[in-house]
Amino acid sequence: MTANFDFMAASAQEKIAHLEARLNAALEPQSVHIDDDSAAHAGHAGAASGSHYTVTIVADCFAGRARVARHRLVYDALAGEMRRGVHALAIRAYTPQEFAEQFQ
Repeated sequence: MTANFDFMAASAQEKIAHLEARLNAALEPQSVHIDDDSAAHAGHAGAASGSHYTVTIVADCFAGRARVARHRLVYDALAGEMRRGVHALAIRAYTPQEFAEQFQ
């Protein structure tokens, strides 16, 4: 996706694809999954200014980092989108080992 991407004008699928592309480019994750939670927040005070997402991401770059540092990496990767269309972002960031131990 290019820097000219108009996040607010994009379809829901285009937004998710754009977010995934940004995370893949910045963090080289083994996996990334994004859920659009916007419908659940309709009518709340910030809903009109942007979308709500839950990101589950598994990446080696999270090894040895505290949860806040992991979240900062994700926020930094999506900095432009956070200013232009993402209102809320719930982050679940795991190392491959953590993900395997918890979910497999």
